[in-house]
Amino acid sequence: MDDSTISPLTVQPVPSSQLNVPAIMQRPSLNLDTVTPSDHVSRLINSNHYKSPSRTIYSDRFIPSRSNSNFALFNISSSSPPSKVTKLCDLGIDDSVCSVGWAQRGTHLAVGTSNGKVQIWDASRCRRVRTMEGHHLRVGALAWSSSVLSSGSRDKSILQRDIRAQEDFVSKLSGPKSEVCGLKWSYDNRELASGGNDNRLFVWNQHSTQPVLKYCEHTAAVKAIAWSPHLHGLLASGGGTADRCVRFWNTTTNSHLSCMDTGSQVCNLVWSRNVNELVSTHGYSQNQIIVWRYPTMSKLATLTGHTYRVLYLALSPDGQTIVTGAGDETLRFWNVFPSPKSQNTDSEIGASSLGRSTIR
Repeated sequence: MDDSTISPLTVQPVPSSQLNVPAIMQRPSLNLDTVTPSDHVSRLINSNHYKSPSRTIYSDRFIPSRSNSNFALFNISSSSPPSKVTKLCDLGIDDSVCSVGWAQRGTHLAVGTSNGKVQIWDASRCRRVRTMEGHHLRVGALAWSSSVLSSGSRDKSILQRDIRAQEDFVSKLSGPKSEVCGLKWSYDNRELASGGNDNRLFVWNQHSTQPVLKYCEHTAAVKAIAWSPHLHGLLASGGGTADRCVRFWNTTTNSHLSCMDTGSQVCNLVWSRNVNELVSTHGYSQNQIIVWRYPTMSKLATLTGHTYRVLYLALSPDGQTIVTGAGDETLRFWNVFPSPKSQNTDSEIGASSLGRSTIR
């Protein structure tokens, strides 16, 4: 059946799987969450270190957390006790975590700070491996491509860092006119997309120091960026409150494909690896989560429950579960995508026995 003939599913479950995160950071230009490429559902979150996060968890193993200067790892399982918190680092009162990013393989974690530094941590040993400089303002975006780590800053620059090299960075990318708030490498590691508070979306290749493609159609900051894992060169981007649109681009032909007005600030985008669908999370004014079918952009589900903008989003390694974090100081688990083996099964609406909200 052609997907354009399938009726959109609209469900509004309130997930019973929820993690309370006191004082979660609410700055939309920062990236405080990520997923590790291991067999754990992993996530980094912000919490006030004077308070203890909730231990009422119903989920798979899960690694989150961080406070203004502290950084911790959660291990959450269905066993009792349901959670374990391991402190990873303390940056002190004069610095704070602004972004994090797991390496594509292994247990190394990059941490961008408000003082413009990028730290590399071995999370398995809770040990800092290296500190790299180069930026002079906060580092709000990080993206890995094999051994190359890209960092974007409020100082309007992007630095390319080869962690095998002695130098702190090997090249500097110029072009943004404001803070870099989004960075994402394509799945083949050939193209880097950057979004900024100057409302522009740039695309760079592996060797360029100036953008090879420039897109200026958005009318608000571009933090949400996602490359399709299904089609080479297919890029999605989302704009802020004054824009509200998800736009699609073909970087191979340098063409603007389509635009969808979502009605709300677009905070995050992630593409399913299992099916040709994507998720967007939103802020003002609806604070919703939407599952879209591509390319028709029909809504498969609208997930509600967060009461403030949904600034953080991560996809589990198996490609089935997303975790969302919001200014309402909660993380919520949603089972939104099928497994690769069940792509062709009929859709169902209901809740799983593990307590996660599900739309299939």
